[in-house]
Amino acid sequence: MIHFEEQLNHLINEALHEDIGSGDYSTLACIPEQAMGTAVLKIKDEGILAGVAIAQHIFKLVEPSVSFKIYKNDGEAMLPGDIAFEVNAHIHTILKCERLVLNCMQRMSGIATLTHSFVERIKPYHTQLLDTRKTTPNFRLLEKEAVRIGGGTNHRFGLFDMIMLKDNHIDYAGGIEKAIALAWEYVQKNELNLKIEVEARTLNDVTKICKVAKGKVFRILLDNFTPAEISEALNIIQRQFETEASGGINLNNIFSYAETGVDYVSVGGLIHQAKSVDLSLKAKLL
Repeated sequence: MIHFEEQLNHLINEALHEDIGSGDYSTLACIPEQAMGTAVLKIKDEGILAGVAIAQHIFKLVEPSVSFKIYKNDGEAMLPGDIAFEVNAHIHTILKCERLVLNCMQRMSGIATLTHSFVERIKPYHTQLLDTRKTTPNFRLLEKEAVRIGGGTNHRFGLFDMIMLKDNHIDYAGGIEKAIALAWEYVQKNELNLKIEVEARTLNDVTKICKVAKGKVFRILLDNFTPAEISEALNIIQRQFETEASGGINLNNIFSYAETGVDYVSVGGLIHQAKSVDLSLKAKLL
């Protein structure tokens, strides 16, 4: 189970330690320790804003008494010239947190913006958009949060919250039927509250799964199927299982997959192909 705030605090503390080390000497050298200041988050790109709540959490973790005024919320459309928030705190706090806040918000807003573009393409359809585990090490928590803010749906967080039998699991286990049987036996024996998803690489795999997986598997992953093959697979499955399409899905073809009626499409590019947006944290002088 993911405890979001606990994981977030760990991420923030480790990131600040990495950046500050033995001291923020640039600030220590020229700013009095008790000096107070105000800064604003300026937006320079168009897109979907993400990470405001995270920025607030970062500042308040470092200085609980900080004053944080939000002008634009996570998930809102943003335009160049907009102000996302204003923070009033000790200047040492503002300068310690500045780069971490910007790194998080620029990355998260880029992911949310790209995710929103995908979601808009499939809005008329039943299909939902999923992310994947193709994430930046130690930053998955916020990358998946950005997908959610952009309108996508989070897939499993890691290897511990779902059993997902992919090609290598199946090949190492000795085939689809054996992999499913072993996974189901393992879940029952260990009394684990874990759902099982299994990957199909061919229509023949789909047929095999349908014969042996009823009541054991909840979703079939149709990997690298064309939209036409997805339609054939759905005819075989007949809604006995949830369905997910993955592999080679992009902004230009996602609607073709959604048109088939598949329940989910998963797109790794939501995260690893997203472009960070331009934001800046600027001192507000009275």
